[in-house]
Amino acid sequence: MSNMAPMMANLVVVFSFSLLASVIGSLLSIILKKSDNAARITGTLFGIVAAILGTAAGLMMIFEPGLGVVQFFSPLFLVSFSLQFSPLAGLLVTVISLLALTSWIYSFSYVKEYKGKVGSINFFMNLFIPAMLLVITADNAFWFIVFFEVMSLTSYFLVIVDQDKNALKAGLQYLIMSHCGLVLVMIAFFIMGNMAGSLDFADFRNLQLEPALASVVFLLAFVGFGFKAGLVPFHSWLPLAHPSAPSHVSALMSGGMIKIGIFGIIKVSFDLLGACGGEVWWGIVVLIVGAVSSVIGVAYALVEHDIKRLLAYHSCENVGIIALGLGAGMIGWAADLPLLAGFGLMAGLYHLLNHAIFKALLFLGAGSVMFRTHTKNMELMGGLSKLMPITAACFLIGSLAISAIPPLNGFVSEWYTYQSLFNAALSGDVLVILVAVLAAVALALTGALAVMCFVKAYGVTFSGLSRSDQAKKAKEAPATMLIGMIVLAAACVALGIGAAAVAPVMQQIAASTLAIPTLQVVSDTTLVGSAPGALVSTPMIAIMLIGLIILIAVLKKVFARGAIVQRKEPWAAGYQPDVTMPVIASSFAKNVQNSFAPLYKIRVAVVAFANAFVGLIDRKPEVLLKDAVSGKDKEQEAVLAQVTSSASSTHGAHDEHDLPAVTDALERLVQLFGRITKSIEGGNYQVYCL
Repeated sequence: MSNMAPMMANLVVVFSFSLLASVIGSLLSIILKKSDNAARITGTLFGIVAAILGTAAGLMMIFEPGLGVVQFFSPLFLVSFSLQFSPLAGLLVTVISLLALTSWIYSFSYVKEYKGKVGSINFFMNLFIPAMLLVITADNAFWFIVFFEVMSLTSYFLVIVDQDKNALKAGLQYLIMSHCGLVLVMIAFFIMGNMAGSLDFADFRNLQLEPALASVVFLLAFVGFGFKAGLVPFHSWLPLAHPSAPSHVSALMSGGMIKIGIFGIIKVSFDLLGACGGEVWWGIVVLIVGAVSSVIGVAYALVEHDIKRLLAYHSCENVGIIALGLGAGMIGWAADLPLLAGFGLMAGLYHLLNHAIFKALLFLGAGSVMFRTHTKNMELMGGLSKLMPITAACFLIGSLAISAIPPLNGFVSEWYTYQSLFNAALSGDVLVILVAVLAAVALALTGALAVMCFVKAYGVTFSGLSRSDQAKKAKEAPATMLIGMIVLAAACVALGIGAAAVAPVMQQIAASTLAIPTLQVVSDTTLVGSAPGALVSTPMIAIMLIGLIILIAVLKKVFARGAIVQRKEPWAAGYQPDVTMPVIASSFAKNVQNSFAPLYKIRVAVVAFANAFVGLIDRKPEVLLKDAVSGKDKEQEAVLAQVTSSASSTHGAHDEHDLPAVTDALERLVQLFGRITKSIEGGNYQVYCL
């Protein structure tokens, strides 16, 4: 370290102490696990210290570009151990550390619900967070894969912390899909390693691969990291794992972990394959997948009654929006259009930051509601804005931000995404123009449906009358939980109104990643788009909105002067008002459900067939088919009946314990797979480790 520049030496010290604090917190949590209170205090304290140091290290990487790669002692003499400190890595380290800080503060009260499990939760949390930071900074393929695996395993144990049937199945599916993605990433790295003669990313960057081979590596990495990011169609673990995990873990997984999938796509495309130059069709593929993910994610979210599953599907939507900016940036990079490349990647990175903040806020808000009502079903909530006013206000800010309502942060990054798509439509060939226009339409449709979805989520949860005894007895969340939410709500406002200060930083990160000059994206307090005359000022929008609210309040007071105001039960056409009369989650989304019926039919059919295949291992397919769609509407059950009929006719020719007539070898293989799967689901992790 004596040969390092002072800034690099300071960064290494801060980053190392952040990792060390997490490891110490993890060890103390498991040592003190018999005392929930002691494990909670020590684990949280060391987690907060590690998060503060991690945030400082991330900011140093962002504002001191060109720090480069640092070589460390490697415990394996055949493999070098090095970390890269770049602005892109700094952004991800800062985001994850900030989310970790708010999650640790929030969890101090929240984990009291998990009696006897606090030590285990804090143990895995304190390993999960540094594993993510090391994945981001690792500059060697071997260590990248090792830390990626540690990240996946620790998050898996956090998903199954409840140890009930749903949690174990969600954890198993998450673990399997995470490893499917990792295998593809490993193949991509091994191809590059074979060509470079080394597993160091520094050697990967110098490779001049043939376009066909570079495209194979890109596709492997895109699909592999797409599993972790939750892009459609690799998203099925998301709506299972997020609802099963504790809410502060869900905030970290959705706000932080899935962004590592996006980070991996960016790193492979622009960094490790940077010498190859890229292909325009790479960006087209990313645009198409992003558009599909955004629309399908929000469409599926609209029909959910489980508040955490609703938020999980919105993660698919927002990862799709990030991919739209990323795809536009790839097209500009490959076509040598620096304006398009810079705006596209900046838009994607800005939305990565914004989604991390408002999605973590929404998951923490959902956790606070569940903490008091002991249910995830929005149909059993209602009327909570009067009983939990601070939670309601924070959730409202998060809802407005994710719906891209100005002047909050979600609006800014989506505005820049529109700018990049419009620029792509004006700069490319016919195919690029067509895809860019369709992507812009998909983004507009996604925005409209997102507004509708969060009108439903907030209205059904917090407005109206309480629809259950638990909701009637609810009270405000504890102070530490409120602090975590208030910090994130303030960040949503600051990143929106203060966008003129944030956007140039995002542009600097994008420019350093693409190795292009920085672009002008602001003028004083005004945001500047890629087209002439594309300007917007979020502070001015905020002032106008505040003025409008004051004007409405004054007019209301003036016209109401002298009037007798009586608060009565709502008018119900002569009937006695009832809690079932207001619009609830199922009725709110019914029209959209009818409009998007084909999408829901596809989902039901795919899930049904998948479960029927799994049922061949041990159970009748028709039983699993019924389990898969329990609680769905009649239209979906009609689809189910057709699938069940088909599955039953196939299964009916055999005894209930027999498998289909295949070769003996295949039969034994399926039975072995069934026994292993049941062992893992039942918690016998030795099977997995071996």
